[in-house]
Amino acid sequence: MSENRDIALEVVEAIGGRENIASFAHCATRLRIMVHDNEKIDQKRIENTDKVKGAFFNSGQYQIIFGTGTVNRIFEEVEKLGIESTSKEDIKSQGKKQGNAFQRAIRTFGDVFVPIIPVLVATGLFMGLRGLLTQDQVLAWFGMTKDGISPNFLLFTEVLTDTAFAFLPALVAWSAFRVFGGSPVLGIVLGLMLVNPALPNAYSVADGSAEALTMFGFIPVVGYQGSVLPAFFVGLIGAKFEKFLRKRVPEALDLILTPFITLLVMITLGLFAIGPVFHSLENVVLHGTTFLLDLPFGIAGLLIGFFHQIVVVTGVHHIFNFLEIQLLERTGANPFNAIITCAMAAQGAACLAVGLKTKNTKLKALALPSSLSAFLGISEPAIFGVNLRYMKPFVMGLIGGGVGGFLASLLHLAGTGMAVTVIPGTLLYLNNQLPLYILCNVAGAAVSFALTWLFGYKDEQTTVENAAGASENAAKASRQPAIPAPALTSSSAESAPETSAAPGKAETFVDVEASELLEVQAPMSGRVVPLSEVPDPAFAEGHMGRGIAIEPSEGRVLAPFDGTVALVMDKSRHAVILEHDSGAQLLIHVGINTVSLKGEGFTAHVQTGDRVRAGQTLLECDLDAIRTAGLSSVTPILVPDGVDAVLDVVPMSEGSVSAGGQAVLGIRHSAVAPS
Repeated sequence: MSENRDIALEVVEAIGGRENIASFAHCATRLRIMVHDNEKIDQKRIENTDKVKGAFFNSGQYQIIFGTGTVNRIFEEVEKLGIESTSKEDIKSQGKKQGNAFQRAIRTFGDVFVPIIPVLVATGLFMGLRGLLTQDQVLAWFGMTKDGISPNFLLFTEVLTDTAFAFLPALVAWSAFRVFGGSPVLGIVLGLMLVNPALPNAYSVADGSAEALTMFGFIPVVGYQGSVLPAFFVGLIGAKFEKFLRKRVPEALDLILTPFITLLVMITLGLFAIGPVFHSLENVVLHGTTFLLDLPFGIAGLLIGFFHQIVVVTGVHHIFNFLEIQLLERTGANPFNAIITCAMAAQGAACLAVGLKTKNTKLKALALPSSLSAFLGISEPAIFGVNLRYMKPFVMGLIGGGVGGFLASLLHLAGTGMAVTVIPGTLLYLNNQLPLYILCNVAGAAVSFALTWLFGYKDEQTTVENAAGASENAAKASRQPAIPAPALTSSSAESAPETSAAPGKAETFVDVEASELLEVQAPMSGRVVPLSEVPDPAFAEGHMGRGIAIEPSEGRVLAPFDGTVALVMDKSRHAVILEHDSGAQLLIHVGINTVSLKGEGFTAHVQTGDRVRAGQTLLECDLDAIRTAGLSSVTPILVPDGVDAVLDVVPMSEGSVSAGGQAVLGIRHSAVAPS
């Protein structure tokens, strides 16, 4: 269609012309473009282009969301302009090269630590719950005192709270081997060797109750309980060394010699060279961090609270994971978490002020869910989708973050864990700190909200931004035949300017009695996750449609109803679209950014155009391969926007579900199939 060609031309011009395109590809929902110069991208022009549902940078790629089906048409039109497409494997590798050396190093550092954060989150929550249950007032409710607590119960809580940090080097070394291409099981064993009970315990040596071993008369050797850097570099060097050996050891001896030599050489280096050197460096970093956090008069909180979200924008904030782990391991408390959570709450409040103040329905629909995401601990949608777009809300959020951080530092607030913030973060402050935690976050959010409402945003900003798009729509409308008012339907409502109806949802214009409810059975076994918690802004913000997600426990995808396969991604095989006889469509997108695997670990049992029955196997995937690649296996299951047959989408299940065992979505659709 000429319309899609016009959109393709508009997109190419808005990203700086074909000479600014290093490579481009597409997945089931979006164009993925690598550009030479980010500054040449006209973000506002992209966002105002027809059929564009959002655009942002992610993993070094500029991603433009068009939605299922549409993206294929736009991609074809871009190719017809003479621009060569690129394989997903190449575009992924180019994404890893984005940024300077420091940014790439931090990104790699984050790749190692992000997979182990969930277990540290759980440990922090256990610490918070233990703190709650051992409070005098809580014990008094049960007629108990601290002296009456069973020693066996305390021992049980110690198992919950101490294990992850006692064996932390095993987790770090495992993840490092995984990221740098070695055998993860060797990483686990090397990490466990670093904390072997035969070595003097690091904590005992620190408090003077044990002495370090002295090897060769001058090298002190201890266990590395709770250490991070020694295990990280043992994993990095060990993975490279293992790959080196595998290229040189004869295949017949590889199974025996490679792991033997790798373990022997790396534990020797780990205990006698890598460990002592990087453990000393670790102490320097920790002392520097604690010095900053101990600055008087709340100075640390003011500085960190103000600047933290700026660091998030640069994408190098994963370095803070290391600092937080060190604080928890050495001191049992995390004042850093208390400060940065105020910064995130402030950005969420600024975004909320924009959403409540604006009369622009498109901006309101973006801002309100994004603010909720920030209050749940994910601030990127609020920052990139709203606050940075208008800049002043972002600045007001920084000010609010500084105020909240200042109070948190002044009140010596510190969490019992890491990686959960704002509302979920309350679980880290159950040890008599909860009122202060709420006070600091509310103060930062209130300052940010008030400043944004009074000085940070005016609707005139969006008026100027949308003027070009509105005039173009008016010009197009003037060339179309007039539609009488009585003929207004859901599809015409969708194209009407500034409508408040969500795409594909139009109960106002449709006789509900002439509709039916399609129950969508769970296509995968696992745990239901709200779409807002999916770690990808395109899905989390509802750009792709409405529905739920599943964190799968098995890698098999079943047809959730009788229908036709509208699309299977032929090469990547990571996504499938089914169409019901009513015209309602369902997208099942296995994992996040799994298009980059280029089909590895995925098997398609159906083809586009096949007729399928409920319960029939559509796809199979290797969940371990997805997670080993550092990708999320969370699977969005949603109804794409813009399907006229769909009137409403209703989540129907929570918690654990079994494939084909129960309905997870209800799709209200037209009782008469579209002609």
